[in-house]
Amino acid sequence: MPAADPITLDRREGPYGEVVLRRRGPHFEIIANGTFLMDTSDGRSERLLVDAAYDALPTGRETPSVLIGGLGVGFSLAHAAADPRWGRIAVVERELAVIEWHRTGPLAPLSRAALADPRTEVLHTDLVAYVHTAPDTFDALCLDIDNGPDWTVTESNDSLYSPTGLAACRERLTPGGVLAVWSAQPSAAFGEALRNAGFHGVRTEEIAVARGVPDVVHLAVRPA
Repeated sequence: MPAADPITLDRREGPYGEVVLRRRGPHFEIIANGTFLMDTSDGRSERLLVDAAYDALPTGRETPSVLIGGLGVGFSLAHAAADPRWGRIAVVERELAVIEWHRTGPLAPLSRAALADPRTEVLHTDLVAYVHTAPDTFDALCLDIDNGPDWTVTESNDSLYSPTGLAACRERLTPGGVLAVWSAQPSAAFGEALRNAGFHGVRTEEIAVARGVPDVVHLAVRPA
């Protein structure tokens, strides 16, 4: 059966360009500047992002805090909030439209419980600026704002994966804290960049997809 034609539900022009919410059959899609970002058809890799970060933490760390970079369709946030082992859950989202789609719009059913959770805090700001300027530290950073380190949504995001950006991410982590970065494909160069930035335990976990190379989560640990 052919795929249903997408129906545009909202289209907005913001400081980072155009962002669009579409529905295709039973699923929702987010498009940024003409680039497909994510949809609600399969959240396995977004959930793995959160679980892999938790599993990589030192044993015995109680109610660790997590910063989720990118609200997206809400899978990572909802999965973290459904896990009572997490403590503070902060999610950074630079697009006000995405936040509003979750609070009062079509995506609300996906994230209503997570947003109502007292552990959850939504930060309307740019992730790149936040990791450079915020005083807070977290036990885990789960970043999913691009299609990967080699395929960014906007040019300004490139700096997040640079030596300076990775150093800033390291500073946002507690000793022994975990950086987890989602990517649509493996990147050996990014793994090397993580090692050069002073991270230990650099590795990837793969999620098979229907076609093409697997999605991956890049994992790295700040030395204790």
